[in-house]
Amino acid sequence: MARILVVDDEVDIVENIAALLKAKGHQVSWAADGAEALARAKKERPELVLLDVILPRLSGFDVCKLLRSEPKTAKVKIVMVTGLGRLGDVETAFASGADDYLIKPFDSERLFKKIEKVLALP
Repeated sequence: MARILVVDDEVDIVENIAALLKAKGHQVSWAADGAEALARAKKERPELVLLDVILPRLSGFDVCKLLRSEPKTAKVKIVMVTGLGRLGDVETAFASGADDYLIKPFDSERLFKKIEKVLALP
C-alpha cells in the first residue's frame, strides 16, 4: 500500500483520515502546518499528500507549489482536501500543481476513490 502524508491543522480530521487509511493498509504520517509538511515530504518521500488549504505558516497552495518545484518531491501525488469549494479555489489548487481536489466534508468511499485515481496516474 501507499505512504501517505496527511496535512491538516485540525487533529480530529487527521485522526479520522489516518484511521481510515491505516485500516486499508496505508502507511500514514501527518503534519499540522505548511512548513512541517514540506520538511516531512522531503524527508519521508510519500507517494501521496492529502493537503488542506488553510494551514498555519504556509497555505496548502504554497506547499503544493513548493513541493512541485523541489526535485525530491516534484512527482509526489497531491490531493487538496479542504472546505473551500468555490470554483476559484479549485482552479487555484490545480494551477498550484494539485492532482485532484476533495471538498470537506466527504465520505470515506469518495476519499478512497480519489486516492486510487491519483495513485494510478503516471
